[in-house]
Amino acid sequence: MLSNKSILITGGTGSLGKALTKSILGRWPDIKRLVIFSRDEQKQFEMAQEFPVEKYPGIRFFIGDVRDYYRVRRALKGIEYVIHAAAMKHVPIAEYNPMECVKTNIIGAENIINACLETEVKKVVALSTDKAAAPVNLYGATKLASDKLFVAANNIKGWNPIKFSVVRYGNVMGSNGSVIPFFIKKRKEGVIPITDDRMTRFNITLEGGVDMVLHALENAWGGEIFVPKIPSYKIIDMAEAIAPECKKEVVGIRPGEKIHEEMITSSDSFYTYDLGKYYAIIPSTPMWKVADFVSHFNAEKVEQGFKYNSGENAEWVSVEELRTLIKEHVDPTFEL
Repeated sequence: MLSNKSILITGGTGSLGKALTKSILGRWPDIKRLVIFSRDEQKQFEMAQEFPVEKYPGIRFFIGDVRDYYRVRRALKGIEYVIHAAAMKHVPIAEYNPMECVKTNIIGAENIINACLETEVKKVVALSTDKAAAPVNLYGATKLASDKLFVAANNIKGWNPIKFSVVRYGNVMGSNGSVIPFFIKKRKEGVIPITDDRMTRFNITLEGGVDMVLHALENAWGGEIFVPKIPSYKIIDMAEAIAPECKKEVVGIRPGEKIHEEMITSSDSFYTYDLGKYYAIIPSTPMWKVADFVSHFNAEKVEQGFKYNSGENAEWVSVEELRTLIKEHVDPTFEL
């Protein structure tokens, strides 16, 4: 798919951006150009040591902010594929700095869309979050707005054959700011803070997130929101998996936090299709025939009222399975 092609990743120095970079360079060593676009010069410097241009001649590091339309447009010159991973993601920080979150997550999304429409980009995959489904915090609300912008971009492209789609999933296992590194650190203090012992979360590995993004990049028709079928775990089980010897202290949920993650609401069920490995929420007014989409993917429409959240999931990860996953995907040195 990406042989001799040019691709740009916004927020490319983040956990998923680095995993995507490693996977893309491994799968397509003859890639023409892979541009890492982000505003953190220190992270770019460190990433350049891990992926030196001498070993990976196609890689480029481009300092810039998605808030800056002209810098985005310059970075997209000659680019064919875009993965938009840049976002302001921390819920409490977004609540305290609301307009900063709006500028990055909404205005930044608009800049990406407009710049892609004005250049030679063929496909765009934007990363979303479970918090965009029935949002209760500002971060989720901005990501819902971003999702809507990318879906609607397919309606305003005119003659341009470009396709915009979205990938939505929950917390990535072991990513920056996720609960696993936090619990491992707290283990040394002897007390694990639990926000609520009823709390559940979806579980997806970095590799699973990478595979899903690349699947959307290759298969999207334009306007879909792809959602993975993944297992859930209980926060109390994660604490037990990491620190069985520690005291578990319930501290209460943080502002803007949900007990269960939600990725498909009952309102979305009218437009949601089961594709086998993934669900797809299609646009209410797609630019293609739904019957053709159903036939091509052998898709099945979900029942009206269907919803997909981590608390009512059919598949769960046990304490022992969590320990194995932590060792395999997060910390190879992890031991009880």
